[in-house]
Amino acid sequence: MSLNVNSARAASRALAGAGNPTPQLKRGMFQKKGATQESPAVNLVLTLVLSIGAIVMAAPLVWMVSTSLKTKDGVYALPPEWIPDPFVWDTYVRVFQDTYVLSGIKNSLIVAVSVTVIGSVFSALAAFALAKLRLPGKNAIFLLLLSGMMVPFPTLMIPQFVMFSRIGWVDTLLPLIVPVILGNVIMIFFLRQYLHNVPDSLVEAAKIDGASYWKIFWSMIMPLIRPAVAAQFILWFMFVWNDYLAPIIYLNSPERQTLQVVIANMNVQYATQRDYPLIMAASVISVIPILIVFLVFQRQIIESIALTGSKT
Repeated sequence: MSLNVNSARAASRALAGAGNPTPQLKRGMFQKKGATQESPAVNLVLTLVLSIGAIVMAAPLVWMVSTSLKTKDGVYALPPEWIPDPFVWDTYVRVFQDTYVLSGIKNSLIVAVSVTVIGSVFSALAAFALAKLRLPGKNAIFLLLLSGMMVPFPTLMIPQFVMFSRIGWVDTLLPLIVPVILGNVIMIFFLRQYLHNVPDSLVEAAKIDGASYWKIFWSMIMPLIRPAVAAQFILWFMFVWNDYLAPIIYLNSPERQTLQVVIANMNVQYATQRDYPLIMAASVISVIPILIVFLVFQRQIIESIALTGSKT
């Protein structure tokens, strides 16, 4: 009987020792599992690959700026000249004097700013309503909005053109502004998913304190989703600014065309004259507003990425 008891005690001690390793063994196990030292060779390879990718991505932009400062003969020089010799700054004077670039910039700014600024507010309101308000059938409304994304624009071009021509909107900026000024489905979807991370108790507590939904949206929701709105704002601004298909359909007069259509017409007119520096100067000017918008909102974009990473 005593032998059986002693055997049982020895077995329990052995099991306890197996289930609870010594501190030294624990330390070694965790160090081995958590060891994530990066290899210098791997870092070197990653740096080289990323550097090559950055050069490949930046090369067309650098060549565009370089070409805009060359002479007509310098564009065709062999070997190619990355640094113009001499620098021709008069091209940027001619681009405003001899073309419709200035009116194109004005029209593109009117369309892009009005659509993205007003549309972002409406998109944020729609996302707030679909995510936090108790609306009957809001999921069906959301699915209906998403189904609209499946309809390609070429199938709507002819009906829209006929409709806008009957009400006299052709050759104006209204067909480019009115259909999209009330919101962007992609932005609504993104902000709605972003708002799901905001607790419903915050909205309910503000409602109990007597705040209206309009007050809750501007004082509580908008500061929380500002990074996400900024990220989507840049993408939407780039899309509207670079849009070429819709403006070329509705705009006929040169003084009413957007910048992208003006540059396309310049390519037809000045390419036969081998005046590629003038075309590239207009292209450089068309990139500047996008860079300005990105520099203004880059902090919000980084904040959006940081918040997204902290929630995953």
